[in-house]
Amino acid sequence: MRRAYRVRNGRDPVTTVTTGGGVDVRLFRPAHSSGRLPGLLWIHGGGYVTGSAAQDDRWARAMSERAGVQVVSVDYRLAPEHPYPAALDDCLDALRWMTDQPDIDTGRIAIGGNSAGGGLAAALAYRARDAGIDVRLQLLTYPMLDDRTREADPRHRLWNASANVFGWASYLGGAEPDTAVPARRADLEGLAPAWIGVGTLDLFAAENRDYGERLRAAGVGCHVDEIEGAFHGFDIVAPRTAIAQDFFGRQCDAVRRALTHG
Repeated sequence: MRRAYRVRNGRDPVTTVTTGGGVDVRLFRPAHSSGRLPGLLWIHGGGYVTGSAAQDDRWARAMSERAGVQVVSVDYRLAPEHPYPAALDDCLDALRWMTDQPDIDTGRIAIGGNSAGGGLAAALAYRARDAGIDVRLQLLTYPMLDDRTREADPRHRLWNASANVFGWASYLGGAEPDTAVPARRADLEGLAPAWIGVGTLDLFAAENRDYGERLRAAGVGCHVDEIEGAFHGFDIVAPRTAIAQDFFGRQCDAVRRALTHG
């Protein structure tokens, strides 16, 4: 059953739809657009334990306009109340919903997210591959990929080693890490191509770099954009800075390249 309604968020209204599986998604289309558009499923961050899709409304609206895509931002269940695989199940439900929409070109779909949302997008890529869902791109923005990362470093801002231990423990519950944690997976062949963006002062820099190398070794196209001197969430803290604007532009370019025919 589908229900749609408009909610007011600042200046612009947002269309929210509840999928047949009971997952709320927020929809963004370029102004004055019509017909079928490529689609990007976007997954918010928050260490698997906090946040909501609404926090990324401004980003989603800007991405939609600049890349010419319909962005579908998913409100997934949070840990520890809902440990693995609840959040991932919600993201898969939202992706399946996208593939049934007449205004989305199902041959041009990308999945992405930032921080924990990037980790969920990486995990979703396995689900999509195994389910035969065509995904053109994994847009992984400083993704949270490896529960074993716990290096203490005073330069790590916004998300540090102790926060990482808590977030992963809350998310995993009693799950088997070799299945639930993207960086522990051995079966990388056949995944969608990936773009990974991360700052050199991010806690996740090394794990993101390593994951990119493993993807390429498995024959999966992957570009890793490392931003010198940037910390975790730098673009959220200071979105109007030149470095944040450039970073956003790189994400838009990656989506456009992946979702353009030819």
